[in-house]
Amino acid sequence: MEKVMMKLSGMTCPSCLSKIERAVGSLDGTDQIKVLFNAGKLKFTLDPDKTKTVEVKTAIEKMGFEVQGIKE
Repeated sequence: MEKVMMKLSGMTCPSCLSKIERAVGSLDGTDQIKVLFNAGKLKFTLDPDKTKTVEVKTAIEKMGFEVQGIKE
């Protein structure tokens, strides 16, 4: 498992936080998902054998949020 942090924009309310956590949590190989609303960050662990970072990024962007940066 590797730790990943993504800088997000477009979150306007706490329900955005829940939507992102559910979407990322539904992807195989993700765990320990935490969205920091005020900081605009998403932190999670990822099993690279099951899911790639780009798949998480795509899932977030499909919901209308922007991923501004990724740190692995």
